[in-house]
Amino acid sequence: MQIPEQLRYSKDHEWARQDATGITIGITDYAQDALGDVVFVDLPAVGTKVEAGSPIGEVESTKSVSEIYAPVGGTIVSINESLAHAPESVNSDPYNTGWICTIAVENNDEFISLLDAAAYGDLTHH
Repeated sequence: MQIPEQLRYSKDHEWARQDATGITIGITDYAQDALGDVVFVDLPAVGTKVEAGSPIGEVESTKSVSEIYAPVGGTIVSINESLAHAPESVNSDPYNTGWICTIAVENNDEFISLLDAAAYGDLTHH
């Protein structure tokens, strides 16, 4: 299982990467593996204000439907529209082409308080 060192993680199995446009998020390798084959991703609308910990979308797999939670609060500034045609990229490349959305944050402390790779590895026993 991959747990990239440069990312931050939520206890709900989302990853977060900070860059110039905001915080890009997705679901972790652990989460996509637990879900099984992803067949549909319900994305939030650009412009939506979200709070940390609130549901912002869903990932539907052949096994179940799981909510996606915002690891940080802010405003959705972009979504990964390619998931409409290729939801399987959440499985094959969860940390790159399988990203979900980008959030312009209001409080960077929420990002800083997320788990680092070692703490997330402890959470998932990897």
